[in-house]
Amino acid sequence: MSSAYLLVSHGSRDRRPEVAMHQLAKLVCNKLPNNYNPSSSEHLVGIAALEMSPQPLHEQIQQFAKSAFGGHKPSQNENRLKIVPLFLLPGVHVMTDIPAEVVLAQQAIGQDIMIELQPHLGSHLNLEKLLAKQISTIKAEAWILLAHGSRRPGSKETVEAMAANLSAVAAYWAGPPSLESRVKELVAAGYSEIAILPYFLFAGGITDAIAASIEELKLQFSAVNFQLAEPLGASAELAELIWDLTDR
Repeated sequence: MSSAYLLVSHGSRDRRPEVAMHQLAKLVCNKLPNNYNPSSSEHLVGIAALEMSPQPLHEQIQQFAKSAFGGHKPSQNENRLKIVPLFLLPGVHVMTDIPAEVVLAQQAIGQDIMIELQPHLGSHLNLEKLLAKQISTIKAEAWILLAHGSRRPGSKETVEAMAANLSAVAAYWAGPPSLESRVKELVAAGYSEIAILPYFLFAGGITDAIAASIEELKLQFSAVNFQLAEPLGASAELAELIWDLTDR
């Protein structure tokens, strides 16, 4: 039995997340067992985007399946394509959109290749350790964990729990409570050193906008020292979590 792995991100008009996804795919490729042929292993880990792509996701899945397994007809269920959603929140994309695209892809491919949808990245328990590692490098009196937010009911619970475990408060870029409202609360409580941890995978348009908003907050609260941590980024540690999810 052969397995291939497709890392699915949201997609962006900004080039930086795509570059980071390619880097991450290479790091995950390094996790392949030694019995994989090195010359072909790079074709067994690919990337795809749910949005901002010329092709819909189900067509990207089909195309990757062909490149990973070739045109030969294996015995039924011999080849497996594992889809790993690189999303941090269990929002509409993770719970509805991606599963629907996987169904379409499976219908088109047939039973020669079995597509298995793995848990999303944000579900991994050790993700919190990566965030704690980032927090440990910056000295601050108070931390804000800033996530994107989701319109799906219950998706905030993950962020709230993560923030509580990190001794931080949660804020959302696309919904309440906002970054500014959280800053006002912390300033009113007497904090003068506030750090913001973006709960995002990679640098891009949103993290640029977050940095710009923090510059505005510095003008509004001149007595407060603000610090902005980096998003998760492509790293060997993150690749390890992704590889672990493929065994679920």
